[in-house]
Amino acid sequence: MRKNILFSAMLGCAFSTAAMAEGIYVSGNIGYNDLDDIDTAGAFSSDFTTGAGTNIPVGTPLPAGTGVNWDTSVDSGTAISFAVGYGIDQWRFEAEYSMADNDIDSHGSVSAAGIPLDGEDAAVLISGRQDNLDVTVADLVAAGEGEISADYLFVNAYYDFDLGTALTPYIGAGIGNAMIDVDYSPSGVSIIEDDDSVLAYQFMGGASLAVSEQLEVFGGLRWRQTDDLSVNASLFPAEFEIGADSFLAEVGTRWQF
Repeated sequence: MRKNILFSAMLGCAFSTAAMAEGIYVSGNIGYNDLDDIDTAGAFSSDFTTGAGTNIPVGTPLPAGTGVNWDTSVDSGTAISFAVGYGIDQWRFEAEYSMADNDIDSHGSVSAAGIPLDGEDAAVLISGRQDNLDVTVADLVAAGEGEISADYLFVNAYYDFDLGTALTPYIGAGIGNAMIDVDYSPSGVSIIEDDDSVLAYQFMGGASLAVSEQLEVFGGLRWRQTDDLSVNASLFPAEFEIGADSFLAEVGTRWQF
């Protein structure tokens, strides 16, 4: 919560500064967002006893701290950004809001305490359940479903390379805050539904093309990375640390006042 307050204040200051300065611009872009596949790795946060598996008997104890993990495959998605900034000489400074969404494709390679669970009946995941569900863990999680959605606040700095032409290459970097929601609901079963606020940073590169004295169009690439998120499972008592790193290709417009 303190991080959100801090970066909201930074965003407000950047907007206020831009409003009083010359060289003000606004911009917006849309892009392809390729979120890296996720190693969903964590541990039980309290003692857990299994339900009835295929080979694992009901009531098998797994103490707090026992590792549990699986691989999560993520579909590509979209990202939208809006920014207000101020340019001076070949430098630009801006405050940016961005949002991104990626659907979950599938999960696999589920294990606990180093024991593969894909072939076990899914009832093994429900503490104390006596009867099998007649569906394997692998089949339960393979359907994917759910999404990773994020809201970002960034303060960015760019350097424009003046070539003396209408085309201007640029590089940039930014730091800020990410509020990320994680929803894992394979086959309609809520396994994780939680969110976290973490530090985020990004690196950008591309080129702008002057269409008129005030209007530019641009295209570029950016790498966006966050600190690991801490999220809690809802199906069983476990906490996970996951990353949310992404590659973006974007196009947009910039209007200079």
